[in-house]
Amino acid sequence: MDFSAFELDDELRNFWIEVNDFFDQHATDEVYEEEHRTGSGYNNDLHEAMGKRGWLTPAWSLDEGGAELDALRQRLLKLEMDRRDPPHVTLSTTSMTVAVVRANGSEKLKEKVLPGVASGQIRICLGYTEPDGGSDLAGVRTKATRVDGGWVINGAKMFTTGAHNCQYSMLVTRTNPDVPKHRGITIFLVPLDGPGVEIQPIATLGGERTNAVFYDNVFIDDDHRLGPVDQGWAVMSAPLDSEHGVKAADGLAEINGGAPYEAALRKLLFHAVRWAKTPDVEGIVHFDKPEVRVQLAEIALDVETIRNAPGPMGRVISSEKLIERSADILDLVGPDALLPRGAQGAVEDGILEWGNRFAQGTAIYGGTTDVARNIVAQHMLKLPRPPKIG
Repeated sequence: MDFSAFELDDELRNFWIEVNDFFDQHATDEVYEEEHRTGSGYNNDLHEAMGKRGWLTPAWSLDEGGAELDALRQRLLKLEMDRRDPPHVTLSTTSMTVAVVRANGSEKLKEKVLPGVASGQIRICLGYTEPDGGSDLAGVRTKATRVDGGWVINGAKMFTTGAHNCQYSMLVTRTNPDVPKHRGITIFLVPLDGPGVEIQPIATLGGERTNAVFYDNVFIDDDHRLGPVDQGWAVMSAPLDSEHGVKAADGLAEINGGAPYEAALRKLLFHAVRWAKTPDVEGIVHFDKPEVRVQLAEIALDVETIRNAPGPMGRVISSEKLIERSADILDLVGPDALLPRGAQGAVEDGILEWGNRFAQGTAIYGGTTDVARNIVAQHMLKLPRPPKIG
């Protein structure tokens, strides 16, 4: 792997400056403050500002509402987004799912949805996980029954992050229970504002909001189907690969599949260093202690290591290092690091305490690290599947 620096020409450097200026203007302290308070993963002003530039769908043509960015400019935009880490979970799920709509949706559906996605007016979440399903997406029980004029859907989905910000869910349903579980699956783009849909919030340890979504006799017409009936497993493979970081679709080298977790660790390191360089109430500067500098340097090396770990390998190591090093930082700083935001004496306004809470959930977000390890083994190393026991 080539780790040498890539020199930007004048045009690319000017674009990178434009991207930085944009985030300076729109990813403000107030935006991060709101995200810290709500855990919503979405900021409307930022999202729509990106839409006005065509950056929500950067590869699309200008006529489609995109920006016609080439692969390098798209990568620069993504890298800066990852580095700044503004609230963009809803943007991520929309980007993953809209590709499926473009490839598999009816013309009527595409005319209805695609322009709104490009402008930011329409957003899409992932309706995958079920209450008893865990990481087994093929074990779907949400049922879609064909009726005159369309389909009726009944069931429930868990961890539908961003549903409260979205107009549609890309919903995985069971349409044929009499065939092997990877068959008999059909995908629909289901409006979330229709009768029979109920969204309930779920709070998480890390402060993010996710949702449970219930579908009670929800009718949709057949134009909302994505791909052939009973062949939904193949239809959702592309967004699954994107979510798990299996491959880069832009022809460039893969980037870290756990980039948000690398960004979180980098943020914690910044605050730990600032704490260490600031005299405490007794005038002690902890950064003057060799053992403190050594530990902070080790964490800095980990940040650089995981930044360069590609795809699902990056997904695994980013999560594991964030969990490990966020705990190390708490140990380094001491009991005051456990005080939450707003508490008297909280170190760095509670950011270190938040980081450790957030870290724990990263082992399961977007599929568990065990799933990512299997992807590395089977997709990248071409190892056989482990034998089934029993």
